[in-house]
Amino acid sequence: MRVAVLSGGRSSEHEVSLRSGAAVARGLREAGHEPVEVTIGRDGGWTVAGGAVELVPGGGLLGAEAVFPALHGAFGEDGSVQGLLEWLEVPYVGSDVLASAICMDKLTLKRLFAARGVPQVEFTAVEGNDWWGRCEQMGTPLWVKPSRMGSSVGISRVTRLDQLDAAVELAQRHDPRVIVEASAAGREVECSVLGNAEPEASLPGEIVAQGVWYDFEAKYTEGGMELRVPAPIGADAVARVRELAVSVFALAGCSGLARCDFFVEPGGAVLVNEINTMPGFTDTSVYAKLFEATGIDYPSLCDRLVQLAVERHREVRSFEF
Repeated sequence: MRVAVLSGGRSSEHEVSLRSGAAVARGLREAGHEPVEVTIGRDGGWTVAGGAVELVPGGGLLGAEAVFPALHGAFGEDGSVQGLLEWLEVPYVGSDVLASAICMDKLTLKRLFAARGVPQVEFTAVEGNDWWGRCEQMGTPLWVKPSRMGSSVGISRVTRLDQLDAAVELAQRHDPRVIVEASAAGREVECSVLGNAEPEASLPGEIVAQGVWYDFEAKYTEGGMELRVPAPIGADAVARVRELAVSVFALAGCSGLARCDFFVEPGGAVLVNEINTMPGFTDTSVYAKLFEATGIDYPSLCDRLVQLAVERHREVRSFEF
């Protein structure tokens, strides 16, 4: 198929997205598809080989039979581009508008988890008059995060309460919605999910950051972290992580792909941290590495995702609106 690969975008993850898009294009080419690489500039302009792309309602995109939006963060992973692709009436890889928006907003996702009894760390929104008191009750260390950012941008680890206001101020530079989370003592474990109505989970992997925590530099610098696959957490915890990954994927309404992040506590309890609907997608990124260890190589993974996009588009279009 002819597949438009979108990369770049307006978020702070622009450079990471360019790397993801280049890798996806290679993977699709190796799988026998014809990728068309579309770059979205920091100013929001769409180009192919330096020429502007015209977007027409219901007119598809560059004659593509599907779109792979390898975009991370705001204006790409948050439902905005997904809405545009719906408007263009073209199949696209990944979750729809609602699921993308839910998973991008940590507060919304964690409130959904809380309503359904999904195990997770304590958290509070920085809003109202009592959020400081809730932070005191949770105790330090605390994690202060922009609610709608990825790649650890704007996140602070607070070890003393007198650091809290400065950490909130930093987070608010990226998003007026700020979440504060309690710290977890467990191992950081990630699990990839692939599918639509019947998703499958990869073997989970443990993230071992070389620094104090798994920040932006650790994620995207050579040697910044070690991925241990399968995660050395015991058979019961591995099964629980895979079970929860599929469960929360369905709960949030995801489709196509997602990477689900967990904490596995010393006693074996598994806590869900978050869902990334378009994680880093280079051939060395965690999502792809976990499925490689599970038996699906990178080109096959790219191919499966395009097929799932077409399948979901066909199913959605069978309904009348």
